[in-house]
Amino acid sequence: MPKILRFEDLQAWQRARQLANAVCDLTEVGKFAHDFRLRDQINDAAGSIMHNIAEGFDSGTSLEFIQFLKISRRSASEVQSELYFALDRK
Repeated sequence: MPKILRFEDLQAWQRARQLANAVCDLTEVGKFAHDFRLRDQINDAAGSIMHNIAEGFDSGTSLEFIQFLKISRRSASEVQSELYFALDRK
């Protein structure tokens, strides 16, 4: 298996990027677009997933990378919870 040299080659980062863009697309229309606080919060959390993966990849050590991945996972849970909240609020 070849060594990964760029964070862009990580499948987790690629999927996080897809999620962040899907969340942005979702929040640009309808009621979501006018709920500025929730819209901004969920967009920030979605972006944080991919940003923390990238930052952790370049951190220099495996232990730091793991810590950044844990932060990324918490951001993903935040996005999931915010989507439930938006769903409940219709």
